[in-house]
Amino acid sequence: MAYGGPSRPWCSWFMPLSCVACIAVFVYTMYVNNCPKNLGEDRCVFRDHLGRFSFQPRSENSLFGPSTATLKKLGGLSRNLVVYDGEIYRFFSCMWLHANVIHLLTNSLAILFIGVKLEEDFGFLRIGLLYVLSGFGGGLLSCLHQDESQQTLQISVGASGALFGLLGASLSEIITNWTLYTNKCVSITMLILVIGVNMAIGFMPGIDNMAHIGGFVAGILLGFILLLRPQYGYVSGPYIAPGYELNHKKPKYQCHQKLLWVISAVVLFVW
Repeated sequence: MAYGGPSRPWCSWFMPLSCVACIAVFVYTMYVNNCPKNLGEDRCVFRDHLGRFSFQPRSENSLFGPSTATLKKLGGLSRNLVVYDGEIYRFFSCMWLHANVIHLLTNSLAILFIGVKLEEDFGFLRIGLLYVLSGFGGGLLSCLHQDESQQTLQISVGASGALFGLLGASLSEIITNWTLYTNKCVSITMLILVIGVNMAIGFMPGIDNMAHIGGFVAGILLGFILLLRPQYGYVSGPYIAPGYELNHKKPKYQCHQKLLWVISAVVLFVW
């Protein structure tokens, strides 16, 4: 069986389930936040319609969300809490929390748009691992960049690091599987454009761009390791026909794929 023909895509369930989980966690976050009880009913946004689930005042959270104290309580990422209190779990819990409704919706839509296609091509195991480890990489760089000398507690939340990991992995997938693409320039140009726009948005006030960069770099490296495709014309052992000349058998992966795999593995190990 030669690689390169039509193949049946995987059924994508991890990426949609991740979005559902983020939405469920946000609803639970608002339940725990309980703005009317903590601030008084007259100060909460949409109290008459949402009751306990109403949002913090616009002066505190302008895009409809919980308080910083609630995000901290539920696992938001903070350098001081990780370094001095040893709460390592926050590297993973923070990627399921979101600061506000707009943050939640934009991340969820982007993850579905990018992640579902990758999961259909490579399966939930590789993409799920890539998603979680990219989120960890984004959280790690965010944590290292936080200024612990500031008096106000800095909390970082969101799936943006994992999202940028998917973008980075998409880029490295095109590079390492370059010979399999027919419209190479179009594919890579469109992807670079999407990455550039998202990176530019990250420089807006209040957005943790270090998490974006950390997730993106981790995604690129993991993509070179996890998203290799056999080169076109490769024939696996069980499908070699009788009389086939093994001297003409193509290797499964090309030299540049193996080289990028080794380099990325070494960089991740050192990191």
